[in-house]
Amino acid sequence: MLVVPGAAVITAGWGVRRLRHLLLAPAASIALIAASATIAPFAHLPWSWVPLALVTLIAASCAFAVGRRARDRVRPTSRPTWLAGVGAFITAALIITWQFARAFGAPENIAQRFDNIVHLNAIRLALDSADASPFEIGRTSDIGFYPNAWHALTTLTAQLSGADVPTAVNVANLAFVAVLWPASMMALSAVLFSGRTAALVASAALSTGFGAFPALFFNWGVLYPNAVGFATIPATLATLVTALRAAPGRDLLRSILLLGLMALGTALGHPNALLAATIFGSLLCAGLVVRDAVLAPSRSTWRRAIAVTVLGGAISLLFIALARTGAEHSGWQPWQTPAQAFGEGVLASPRGYAPTIIVAVLLLAGIISSVVRPRGIPYVLPFAAAVTLFVLASGFPVENRLRGFLTNPWYSDPNRFAALLAVTAVPVAVLGSLLITDAVRAALLRTQPPLSATAYRSLSAVAAIGATAIVFSVGTGPNVSSALSQVREAYTSTPEALLLSPDERALIDRLDQHLSPGDLIIGSPRTGVSLAYALAGFHVTERHIFGSPSEDDRFLDSHLRDIGVDPAVCQAVGRVGVDYVLDFGPRDVIDESGAAAYAGVIDLEPSEHLVLVDSQGPDARLFRVEGC
Repeated sequence: MLVVPGAAVITAGWGVRRLRHLLLAPAASIALIAASATIAPFAHLPWSWVPLALVTLIAASCAFAVGRRARDRVRPTSRPTWLAGVGAFITAALIITWQFARAFGAPENIAQRFDNIVHLNAIRLALDSADASPFEIGRTSDIGFYPNAWHALTTLTAQLSGADVPTAVNVANLAFVAVLWPASMMALSAVLFSGRTAALVASAALSTGFGAFPALFFNWGVLYPNAVGFATIPATLATLVTALRAAPGRDLLRSILLLGLMALGTALGHPNALLAATIFGSLLCAGLVVRDAVLAPSRSTWRRAIAVTVLGGAISLLFIALARTGAEHSGWQPWQTPAQAFGEGVLASPRGYAPTIIVAVLLLAGIISSVVRPRGIPYVLPFAAAVTLFVLASGFPVENRLRGFLTNPWYSDPNRFAALLAVTAVPVAVLGSLLITDAVRAALLRTQPPLSATAYRSLSAVAAIGATAIVFSVGTGPNVSSALSQVREAYTSTPEALLLSPDERALIDRLDQHLSPGDLIIGSPRTGVSLAYALAGFHVTERHIFGSPSEDDRFLDSHLRDIGVDPAVCQAVGRVGVDYVLDFGPRDVIDESGAAAYAGVIDLEPSEHLVLVDSQGPDARLFRVEGC
């Protein structure tokens, strides 16, 4: 599902002779999946493979109609580059799969983090309603709209495979990190570096070596939708640069249409990913057109440079001004000084992750390359912007006005900017790898006496194999290893787990022995009780910590324990329709002080109205409400 729909559209519009286009297939698939899930309810179609197939067919037909007479300036990919690129992609996919499968631990494991409540319950809701549109996904947390790309594909995975929700989530996440992310990054490198084999291999390898992305989002939050949105940013940038360079006419038209599709997928991954892509794309395109104007000065090239720069800057500022988040969600504090933040940013090693020496060397070489060869400056600009945003968010106080203006659309969260460091660092490191590659090649050509053609080819092959092995070793470097160890901790269930202990999970797994399908459960969502819906399919009064419970729900949260002495409790029970109570004790997934709002459903005592039905361990208990 992550390859075929997008590949069908790309093949119809561009053919199969250019690897740079086919590498866009996963990101295109994300857009098609999210769009078809959004459209399906309006066409009165349940969410399944059928609306996806229909939307893919329509998009492929449009791509074929526009592309069949388009003039393509890009030469077909040579056979050696094809083989090297595909081999590098498969290697990266295998490494990332190994990394994250070990971090997840087992197919049924869940991340013990508070945002996982809403994401797991959203999948169950979409399965029950056969609707994975942004409007339905938003219902899980009682909002009108929530980006649905991650949820749409994960729901389809569960639906078609019959897997339980946690397994479907883990499998889909493996596909996102091991297929979407490296392919997207390679697509950008193919466009920026004219399809050079070394650039394709280096970008594939480097996609395995950063702890800040994608690993960080599987521990912090968890931020699954942001992970998908950020993973599509490089593909969106690739299509933007392609459109900038397209020949007038049909080639430009199909490039713009593809850019629109990619932007849609990025936005439905997460809107702040589209904002990041807009800022990075504006800087990248401005750098490219200004470079062209400097190298080939004329009125037309300078007019183009000025127009692209002004337009890109205006759009970026407009998006930043419009995409504001509330103060209650954007109060994340800095965690270090500006100087420390700058050091972490330049090395793309935030949160105290140890730098991987090879990555640090390649980043330094890339920066040096942009100075020695100014043609490379455009590729460094997005990274410079990411470092600036990271320094503001992680190193400056909340009261700083510039910090507030620029970082607010990302909730002023340093972790999100830490991830953007990795997204933008790869092209800089690839630039550094090309500088080293070219230097080695030049050294071989300057040997005295000159090498024979056979010796030159042999030494070049040995050097290429050695360099490939070295750069792929970043997948085991300390930077990504530190982040993956934190992911492993997040996915490990222990008696002290933040979300569900083994006892609590076992009790949820036994709910079907006591409850009927229509029964309703109440309990504190801050203790993991809400996951009874995602894991066992039984409805709960509150599907998320940050939902909008009714007045009766709030009253019961505070007073259900008084059911034997306060008649108003039974009246509220009747109006809400509560049948059972899950009591997992006072341990809170975020902040122990939050338990006060749920004092009525925590640490209950059995009574004639609260009948103890099942229990496991010291805290996990199931009560049946009787006598109301």
